[in-house]
Amino acid sequence: MKLKTTLALFLAAPHLLLSQAATQPARHESLKQEIRLAYERGLSFLKSKQNSETGQWGDAEPVAFTALAITSLLLAPERKATDPLPPEVEKAIAFLMKNVQPDGGIYVKARANYNTSLALTALMLAPNLDREAKLLAARRFIIGQQNDFDEKGKLDNPNDGGVGYGTPKPNNPAHADLSNTHFALEALYYSQALLADKGDAGKNEPQLNYAAAIQFIQNCQNRPETNKASWVSTDAKDAGGFIYSPGETRGGETKTADGRTALRSYGSISYAGILSFIYAGVDKNDPRLQAVMQWITENYTLDENPGLGAEGLYYYYHTMAKALAIADVDFLKTKDGKIVDWRVDLSQKLLNLQKGDGSWANSAGRWMESDTSLTTAYMLMALARVHATL
Repeated sequence: MKLKTTLALFLAAPHLLLSQAATQPARHESLKQEIRLAYERGLSFLKSKQNSETGQWGDAEPVAFTALAITSLLLAPERKATDPLPPEVEKAIAFLMKNVQPDGGIYVKARANYNTSLALTALMLAPNLDREAKLLAARRFIIGQQNDFDEKGKLDNPNDGGVGYGTPKPNNPAHADLSNTHFALEALYYSQALLADKGDAGKNEPQLNYAAAIQFIQNCQNRPETNKASWVSTDAKDAGGFIYSPGETRGGETKTADGRTALRSYGSISYAGILSFIYAGVDKNDPRLQAVMQWITENYTLDENPGLGAEGLYYYYHTMAKALAIADVDFLKTKDGKIVDWRVDLSQKLLNLQKGDGSWANSAGRWMESDTSLTTAYMLMALARVHATL
């Protein structure tokens, strides 16, 4: 495994290596310096929140929070791929490895896919041959989380092909959601590097059913041309955007003229939809991907998570930065015709939101965003992606 290549994929478009990025004309040097200083303050705050005994961050979801903190530390703008791991990262990795389960997952008790996916993604930034077997096992575990409800081998349930928080219990209803699916796809995307040097042996490793995954992603999109579900909105305001899960949204609902209940698209999950399509190998010119790109340009704002207000706002900022960087987008044309350099716009917003102690905090605590370790990690990762491509 090559850290430099993995780090490059994290920070830029899939085809853009750091060595190539370094040859591009320098832009916004003063802003980049501001980002570096803000990053240092954010890292200092984050380090202060690490449990000195266990190496973990957070109590509610310690594996996930620790994985996000590790990623934040390893994406630091001035860190080189050849630099030794910071002691905080070494201790945090040891915590993750203590939570490797017999089934290959990396979690404590619940939300097995969510925790394993974030952990594997983080660990791919710190490749180590001694951990490789366990990372491969984690990859297999995630692949095993892909759903196939009802008749096996057929896409006869809208949740087929997707991934939820963990394998459903026998009597639980069928469920998958786009947030967990995009985390799983991300972990598999980066951990493909584990198979790169294995030759024919790598071909024997299980692979995700990507056609099924793409079908599931499509099943979450407000696009009548490719999604015939009864909940799909025909309102132009929703066209191309995404909802959380087939038949379930966080963005509200509306009654249609024919009496149906249509589900509204919303911001953060629409960026997760972009990421999901890209990680699953969908071409950037595919009309489904083009449709969601159109939705995000028409709903571009940094004042709220569109459709949710302050709820999930920092997840929104983080997912936006990740999706637009990986999609290799430089500028957005908003619905009023304004051309936006989203990197400058977003970084200035995040710099203004940083607290005096280096942290970021959301006044709306839904989805654990009352935990400043989580929100600070989100913002550091967002700034890392902006800094790498400014």
